Amino acid sequence: MDFVLNFLKNKLRLKEEDKIVIGVSAGPDSMFLLHLLLVLQKELPFSIIVAHINHNVRVESAEEEEFLKNYCIEHNVIFESRMIEKYEPMNFHVYARNFRYQFYEELIRKYQANYLMTAHHGDDLIETILMRLTRGSTLSGYSGISLISDKKEYKIVRPLLYMTKDEIKEYNDKYHIPYRVDKSNFSSKYTRNRYRMKVLPFLKEENKEVHLKFLKFSRMLEGASSYIEKEIDNLYNRIYKEDKLDILKWKGVDPFLKRLLLERILREKLLDLSEVRDKHIDAILALIEKNRTGTEINLPNEFVARISYNFLEITKKEILETYCLELKEGLVLPNGMKFVKLKENENGNDTLHLESSKIKLPLYVRTKKEGDFMELKGIEGTKKVKDIFIDCKVPKDIRVTYPIVVDGEDKIIWIPKLKKSKYDSKNHEKCDIIIKCL
Repeated sequence: MDFVLNFLKNKLRLKEEDKIVIGVSAGPDSMFLLHLLLVLQKELPFSIIVAHINHNVRVESAEEEEFLKNYCIEHNVIFESRMIEKYEPMNFHVYARNFRYQFYEELIRKYQANYLMTAHHGDDLIETILMRLTRGSTLSGYSGISLISDKKEYKIVRPLLYMTKDEIKEYNDKYHIPYRVDKSNFSSKYTRNRYRMKVLPFLKEENKEVHLKFLKFSRMLEGASSYIEKEIDNLYNRIYKEDKLDILKWKGVDPFLKRLLLERILREKLLDLSEVRDKHIDAILALIEKNRTGTEINLPNEFVARISYNFLEITKKEILETYCLELKEGLVLPNGMKFVKLKENENGNDTLHLESSKIKLPLYVRTKKEGDFMELKGIEGTKKVKDIFIDCKVPKDIRVTYPIVVDGEDKIIWIPKLKKSKYDSKNHEKCDIIIKCL
């Protein structure tokens, strides 16, 4: 425990004006951390806000919440709790973690706290590193759990990384610190528990302070990652712009940095990197290597990586819907395009000139249909809309919902910003309808 106190007082340098949100489950680790902060609070009267999540999956959850609430009342500590009413159809642990940290950040804003503390300990660090080494991860991922994570407005601190689970238990028993035990922590059903029960005892037998060796390893990796990240920043700014990676500029990048650059892009797109495996990075690298427009792969959490005309895009999957809307003044489409009527003439593919007597009104805006074709302005014959999209290098995913203007008989009059039909009036010809697409 001396390591932890020394860290909090001399390295973190807690001050009286500090406000700390602490995640407490009512288990032995988080109750120990809460006790430790209460002891330290007698020297430095900083503020403590206890944040508890009722995961609502065990019958004991309600009793644990009530126990912790009463404990906080007894020790004059602010208590905030929230229940997970319903889980989304995704990885249980990922959803619960996201829910927890969203709640923590709400409390940080509410109380203007500058620290969030969690009770991850040395055994957690060992387990996390070993699990990621086994399944594959990123450079920063292999470092496991950070002692301090800097956020824009606060820091996440995990002071118990200096301690083992056994040391925490011994202290709790010696000083009669109350806590509750989650029986699921002893089930071999969960991967982490198998590491805890089978691998950790062997490592601790070899070296009882192995957790400190893992902590040193973790911090060395973090330092290397931080240094390399500066190089990645330069690459990111040079070849990744407007949410697109320039494949032609990418080719000269060192292979090691390519992987790290992809990790950075995935992180920027709000992907949970704990869900990203080596196989996903390898698949994206292979996709870029082939550089075939229209090809794509699926990624975790409903994301997709897609090649489009020498660019890589990583985007959230969207439910694509067809539409057919009457073209009226001020019409705004799902993709943000807007149509307005003009009184004065303008030129360009974003403006259409029509003589109402030569077409069937009203006009409509719809998505493309199989076999669509258009009689182009200035040439004889017709051309498939599909080929127009290809010629104009419209990405495949955008083609599905790209607007097409038709008349009352479904004749294609205009593909806004791309091509006009023979029905568009020339400059010297009469027209009584002028429409612009913004």
